[in-house]
Amino acid sequence: MKWSAALLCGGLVFSPTVEAAGSTPSAREREVMLLTGAMLGPTPMLEDLRSLVDEVGGRATGSESNRRSVEWALERFRKAGVTATSEPFQMPALWLEQSASATVQGRGVRFAPRIAAMPFSTATPKGGLSAPLVDVGRGTEADFTRVGAKAQGAFVLVETDELQNVDDLFREYGEAVGIEARAVASGAAGLVYMGSRPGNHLYRHNVSSGPKNTRPMMVMERDAAKRAMRLLRAGTGLTLNAALDLKTGGPYESRNVIGEIRGATRPEEVVVLGAHLDSWDLGGGALDNGANVAMLIDLARQMQRLGMKPARTIRFALWNGEEQGMYGSAGYVRSHVAELDGHVMALSVDIGCGRINGFFTNGRPPLVPLVDRVLAPVAGLGPFTQVDVPVVGTDNLDFMLSGVANLIANQESATYGPNYHSRSDEFEQCDARTLRTNAAVVGALAWGFATQEERLPRQSRAEVEALMKATDLPAQMRSFNVWDEWESGKRGRPAERQASPAAR
Repeated sequence: MKWSAALLCGGLVFSPTVEAAGSTPSAREREVMLLTGAMLGPTPMLEDLRSLVDEVGGRATGSESNRRSVEWALERFRKAGVTATSEPFQMPALWLEQSASATVQGRGVRFAPRIAAMPFSTATPKGGLSAPLVDVGRGTEADFTRVGAKAQGAFVLVETDELQNVDDLFREYGEAVGIEARAVASGAAGLVYMGSRPGNHLYRHNVSSGPKNTRPMMVMERDAAKRAMRLLRAGTGLTLNAALDLKTGGPYESRNVIGEIRGATRPEEVVVLGAHLDSWDLGGGALDNGANVAMLIDLARQMQRLGMKPARTIRFALWNGEEQGMYGSAGYVRSHVAELDGHVMALSVDIGCGRINGFFTNGRPPLVPLVDRVLAPVAGLGPFTQVDVPVVGTDNLDFMLSGVANLIANQESATYGPNYHSRSDEFEQCDARTLRTNAAVVGALAWGFATQEERLPRQSRAEVEALMKATDLPAQMRSFNVWDEWESGKRGRPAERQASPAAR
């Protein structure tokens, strides 16, 4: 019955390819068909997602809910019969919001907009910090020149466009580096972004300078910020009192959760499938990234249930510390440095619940045909297009910097952008059918890399440096505040290590 159900469900995916070829499916294709049938059928995946989002909730690293999420994930792996452990790593600094409030007032005007502190904002004194509110437009160099000395000692208010998609999101990240540097250089007391999310939803964006930041920085709900900007442009002087109560501290220990199905014939060779378990705390963290956590747990569950035996070891990595600088995956790379030559591929799935339409291959052209080959059995779930440019912003980074072949699932935006890190990131944002389809695609990819003979060698430090010179990778790393760690040697493959043997 297992085979019949899988073939019936999988036939929608596979039959065009098989018929065109006029041949019987290979052993690997039959295994993928079996797994695809399981992933597209009824499984506990959606109930896992609901439980994580509703019962555990937002899971900022360092919080009690994050610690509960580690136990939650371990329990699910173990109930599925999958070996799982929690692995410690070091977080560089603790940052959690306890409360945030604000009052705007001027002649004949007083209102209390909702605000959210930006991660790595500094706290205000008890009772809040009061300062003039100054309109600096879009926060460009010309805007700060226009405002001049008025910015000194003031809260500067930055206008934004309403965010629609993932492209807008990466633009926000890129522009924030310059805006925040200019605000600090101007002597501003603090910075306030007009919220860019529809529906006045609050959200969290890291301050671009991370724990080195020296100013209060926050997001104000969009309609209230627009009101304040209109008043300022009409000539009404305004003062902002912002009260940010934050829990902050130095380095501390957090934990990743690693499930494992050990390889049958080449257990020392490893395929890593990763999604981050942590989220920000305003919403339940469904899109970012609970859906993909639930997917990986279910993939492990179904492989175990079906008795599938990969040639290589498959590790299901649920990272922590991703939102604050990809520290969980960086910690794994450091802890497993002696094994990295045997790491065949590391995947990150981290763009919500939109349909997977291909993979970023991150500046490794020979990786593209390998991905094309392993996706061929699920071509009916495509089309798939691989994009061979390096991408920074999720847990592939430290594998890339260490020379390991790495992928990011490229997903349609769907509801991801407007709800990113937002109060609205809840269970309803995910489409069940799309999530199951994505699970089938990731399953095919994982099984292909865990069973095919070919693999890429690990790159040397010199090869990673060549990629940096040929692409915008350094600029992306600066926008995510990780460039200094690369330059200082805290991240990336040391120059003295040698490349692994040639690919088979």
